[in-house]
Amino acid sequence: MTSKTIHTDKELLLQVSKGNEIAFKALFDKYRQRLFYYISHFIKSNQVAEELVMDVFMKIWTGKAAAIRITDFDAFLFRIAHNKSIDFLRSAANDEHLRAFLWEEIQLISGERADSAILASEFEQKIREAIDLLSPQRRKVYLLRREQDFTHDQIAEQLGISKATVNNHVVEAQRFIRSYLSKNMEITSFILFAGSTSI
Repeated sequence: MTSKTIHTDKELLLQVSKGNEIAFKALFDKYRQRLFYYISHFIKSNQVAEELVMDVFMKIWTGKAAAIRITDFDAFLFRIAHNKSIDFLRSAANDEHLRAFLWEEIQLISGERADSAILASEFEQKIREAIDLLSPQRRKVYLLRREQDFTHDQIAEQLGISKATVNNHVVEAQRFIRSYLSKNMEITSFILFAGSTSI
């Protein structure tokens, strides 16, 4: 970013902090398209991306008194956009209707690859990859819990270990698998499936 651009943003933010709607619209017009493309990369829904762009700028306007303290508006703006995108996806993961809507949007944009059965298969494959990376004992405990639905007491008895050890293995396995999935899947697919599928 050039010093001129930084200066321009600072001047606009100064005016925004004073309630200047024209300066606010200038910032909106300048960043709206980039922000839209950034959010739609996560969300895969043009409609939702448009709404989130508006949410981002509404947050800035409602907090306009503090706008003058923003030193890097570009970074600040996209950090808010990122957080709002993640919040939306987490909400979608826990809302059946929102999740269904998002899947429809994904299918319209992405075509055949967005078929839920294909994505579910990919998700399960990534889980398998993560499980294979667990230590032998942790993998054994995790598979007894996930695939055979053993209780922690039953696993402890079968493997001759304490219930606390079983619990630790399960918790650490789930943490590792979620971390692996978040790094090796598109975030949209990860959050939607992680919210609706047992890991």
